[in-house]
Amino acid sequence: MDDNLTGFSRTARSLARNPLGIIALFIVLVYGLASLVTAFGTSLPPQGQTALVYFLVSFPVLVLVAFYLLVTRHADKLYGPRDYRDEENFVRVLTGGAYLAAAAARRTTAGAEPVSPRQIRSASRELSRLRGLSAERGNGRILWVDDHPTNNLYERKAFEALGVSVDIALSTTEALHKLERSAIPYDVIISDMGRAEGPREGYALLTEVRRLGYATPLFIYTGSSSLEHRREAAERGAQGSTNDPWELSELVTEALQKRA
Repeated sequence: MDDNLTGFSRTARSLARNPLGIIALFIVLVYGLASLVTAFGTSLPPQGQTALVYFLVSFPVLVLVAFYLLVTRHADKLYGPRDYRDEENFVRVLTGGAYLAAAAARRTTAGAEPVSPRQIRSASRELSRLRGLSAERGNGRILWVDDHPTNNLYERKAFEALGVSVDIALSTTEALHKLERSAIPYDVIISDMGRAEGPREGYALLTEVRRLGYATPLFIYTGSSSLEHRREAAERGAQGSTNDPWELSELVTEALQKRA
């Protein structure tokens, strides 16, 4: 008996470290209590016995429906800190997500389209995947070109929280200089569109980068996410164009994973 209790206690402690395990423990507890009532509740009136039978029959169905909704709509919440390679990575993902949420809130206030729950879930999954990247030079290097870098402060901090190195260039000239002089190649280039050099300077940078023979993925991070701008960016050789920090995180994470 003592061995059974010790084994159950050990199993319970293991399950309690994960949200799914906690759900499993709750189900076991409910069914255990229901079984006790069934076994010793002979004095229950017929109405009580009928209600108990209905509960025992319907409870698995309710659990199945709840589990389906949880997995399909909130999959990113099913992981505990111990499901990550270490707790530090877990903290990094949470920190990166917090910075992206702050960036999305600021851009929404400035007139960007509101962020949908689907985008948040998708970006959270991408951030979780990014924690597993491994290479000799870390989680990647980004060259971010913007003459007003404070406009993307939260976005940069989100990537830096996940171990991605971010260098800033204030102009096309400075960006090309860093691209050519850097001892370690950049994995991704992010550029705004309009700068003091011109209203379409993002495309000017893209043209020069490709002319010099660099195949580095380049993303335009601008104030518009219209289909027309996305199409033009793709035709000019960019790997994406967006005004959404969550989508940007997805695009960059995918590019970094391909590099790894």
